[in-house]
Amino acid sequence: MKYCEKLKRKLQREKEKARKEEAMETLQERQKAEALKRMAILKLLPEVSAAFEQGIVYYSERQNAIFDGILYFVNNEKKYVDIVKAFESEHEALVYHAHLMHHRDIGEMLTLLYVSKHEAEWAQDKQDLQEGYPLAYVANLTASENSEFGSVGIIAKNGGVSRTY
Repeated sequence: MKYCEKLKRKLQREKEKARKEEAMETLQERQKAEALKRMAILKLLPEVSAAFEQGIVYYSERQNAIFDGILYFVNNEKKYVDIVKAFESEHEALVYHAHLMHHRDIGEMLTLLYVSKHEAEWAQDKQDLQEGYPLAYVANLTASENSEFGSVGIIAKNGGVSRTY
């Protein structure tokens, strides 16, 4: 009798785990579809969206006033990949684009544009993006204790994006 109860509980736990995994996959698929919509709003090059569909994330970089919004693969730099993966894992979010900026006073910053797990907020997130002020996570690569969430200003530039503030 005890064996049957144990087996029954084990099967129930496995079923619940499978249900949660299925729900997560569904969320990830919805996040990916939402990310593609946001990439279109940003007017990123079509190649950037196509690469994203294959699991490749780009970042834009501002080197100076002329070379701004220049596109690179996130996986060119292991530290950028690590930051994106850690952020996605910790927040159940999906990063669809990033922006690298070097500031002489603040340091090097990697701004992550992402789709959160909170679907009820997606419509407002898209509206903020259309207005050029999306909520983002800014990872300060020089002083990690200064990393934070907040609204950032962005505009389309050279097929990528540029931070305006």
